[in-house]
Amino acid sequence: MRLPIWQVDAFSARRFGGNPAAIVPLEHWLADETLLAIAAENNLSETAYLVRDPDAYQIRWFTPTAEVPLCGHATLASAWVVFQRLEPGCQRVVFRSQSGELPVTLEGEHLVLDFPRGALEPAADVKALTAALGAQPLELFSGFQWLALFDSEAAVRSLAPDMAALVETGIHGVIATAPGTDCDFISRFFAPSAGVPEDPVTGSAHTRLTPFWAARLGKNSLHARQVSARGGELWCTLQGERVRIAGHACLYLEGSIEV
Repeated sequence: MRLPIWQVDAFSARRFGGNPAAIVPLEHWLADETLLAIAAENNLSETAYLVRDPDAYQIRWFTPTAEVPLCGHATLASAWVVFQRLEPGCQRVVFRSQSGELPVTLEGEHLVLDFPRGALEPAADVKALTAALGAQPLELFSGFQWLALFDSEAAVRSLAPDMAALVETGIHGVIATAPGTDCDFISRFFAPSAGVPEDPVTGSAHTRLTPFWAARLGKNSLHARQVSARGGELWCTLQGERVRIAGHACLYLEGSIEV
């Protein structure tokens, strides 16, 4: 079986920046082990699969080792494929997922995600997590993704976590964040338990970061950077129980794969 594939750099206006995602449209769902095998072969932080509905697309996301319930950058990349290749001229698409309906709109040069707000709860100091990060955060918050607050961008940039120790904590992923020097806030994201030691740019993390920093900074529209080696830029807006996350996307590869 031959399947089309695109690889798109999400949350970056330049090729080789942002977070690369593979997008594979399907006529129907293949076996989960096949979807996982393709994702492992792609060896990117996420591969997204799309199946067309009459008025939307079903979407699922796989890391090289597991399926995940929500992924921002691969949804942004999927929208680019819909707008530029599958339905040229389309400016709004709805993806149906484990996390509900996820609309994406094309607004000027930005693609804009509309995602559910993520939850965080204050957490006591978890010594195993602090040891794995190799630095003491000012505050910790728990959730599906944990958040560690640091006092400066330099502190977040200098983190060199022990990935094996992070896996041992049993936490799905950890967001490290601090105020930005030329934006509202910065972050990094580590998820070695999902097969992604450091994710270059993480849309789903910003469903938690946006309400967190909106409350701290007293404004609902925020400019964010993820300061991984590849780097990425996001414009986030808190709208009640939803978070709008805008960014660029840039095509790297299009072709086909044999399955």
